Amino acid sequence: DGGLYLIDTPGINEVEGEERERMAHEVASRADLVLFVVDSDLTDVELKALRMVTNTLRPTLLVVNKADRYTETEQRQLRAILRERTHGLIAPENLIFTTSRPTRQVVIQVDENGEEQENLRVRPVEVQALKTRLWDILEAEGKTLSALNASLFAGNLSSEIGQRVLEVKQELGQRTIRFYCLAKGVAVALNPIPVADILAAIALDVTMIVHLSRLYGLPMSRTEAGELIRTIISHMLLLVGITWAINLASSALKLGTGGLSTILTGATQGAVAWYSTLVIGNVAERWLANGKSWGDSGPKFVVQQIIDSLDRDSVVSEAREEIMSYLKKTIKNQTG
Repeated sequence: DGGLYLIDTPGINEVEGEERERMAHEVASRADLVLFVVDSDLTDVELKALRMVTNTLRPTLLVVNKADRYTETEQRQLRAILRERTHGLIAPENLIFTTSRPTRQVVIQVDENGEEQENLRVRPVEVQALKTRLWDILEAEGKTLSALNASLFAGNLSSEIGQRVLEVKQELGQRTIRFYCLAKGVAVALNPIPVADILAAIALDVTMIVHLSRLYGLPMSRTEAGELIRTIISHMLLLVGITWAINLASSALKLGTGGLSTILTGATQGAVAWYSTLVIGNVAERWLANGKSWGDSGPKFVVQQIIDSLDRDSVVSEAREEIMSYLKKTIKNQTG
């Protein structure tokens, strides 16, 4: 009752790679049935696109057009080659040969006087095999195809919505992590006692992870958050021990000045704390986004990925500048 609609797309070889993949996926995800048209053996590009289309679970016909260019023997050979190359992708009955726009054929006729005359003859259009197969599919599976397409479309829509929700959570998560990076950096910079630095750092990291867990709808207790932090830090110590050496050196400098630090020293210490919270926050967010799972590779791999994605020197430098700016404004407001 809804009618039959045809969507024609540019040839696979007429568009660039990314656009081709997007187009193939987009069209296939909206169609009940796909006609994949070629005029010879499949190129690597066409075979890749065909795999992409069949992966959408839509029924697909492989149509070889311009069949009139081949002799019967050549058609049999081409059919055998295509069946072998598309095994598992295209059912044998869904490999169809057609001639939608026949080529003109030169026919030489000899008249009664023995003179030759050339005439052009147009071969007949040959699409009956395709029509028959389409009708067979529509009669046997028409309602099933529509239902299948509707369910797959709903599934795609659900996936798209889920992906968008995840993106929003990640955006909010990054804002949350940045907030705690600044809070921890300033707290450490202002606190002249190294032991108190550590206590403040741990407390803020725990609070950050509890906050992130609620954002992802997977609430954690402070005890659970503390255990997660211990797991992350243990791998950080193995992977970036130098960062913690800088942290300890800065703490020692504070002790050497009787627990009193300059703005620069405090900001440097705070910047290192900022970096550690940035790593911890991103690792925790990755773990939460994956449903409280490290995946097959384990926590060390995730920590390594996050560390590799960050330019430590740039992060520490920018963090130090921001902390110094914050401290100077605070001092100015207090003295003003």
